[in-house]
Amino acid sequence: MRTGELAEHAGVNTETLRYYERRGLLDEPPRTTGGYRDYPASAVELLRFVKRAQELGFSLDEVEELLDLDAGGPVGCDAARALAEHRRLDLAARIRDLQRMHDSLAGLIATCDLPRDDRSCALLEALGPEAER
Repeated sequence: MRTGELAEHAGVNTETLRYYERRGLLDEPPRTTGGYRDYPASAVELLRFVKRAQELGFSLDEVEELLDLDAGGPVGCDAARALAEHRRLDLAARIRDLQRMHDSLAGLIATCDLPRDDRSCALLEALGPEAER
């Protein structure tokens, strides 16, 4: 299947395919006699695997590792689990950070309800250079 067809089936753009080839995630396919790339049907599933892993927060380096582990049997499963657990813990930390930022922002927004003169904004003052960090 040609590049555009593969991209459409996998839900990515053609530049993504070329990037994945350069990274080694996707093998460079053979060429037709006309010089077009001729991807095997299995490339669609590989790309869907990559996209699903990215949707779960895995980096492309981690996706590459997961692809290597995919053919590894029980040992590969244990390593994949460890990688997923690491990703889960990282996401939990990021969620805590986002919640902290959310709460801080909510507190700053609440300052907008405080009495003020015509030229001051407590929210902007809290973000300014004189604000305590």
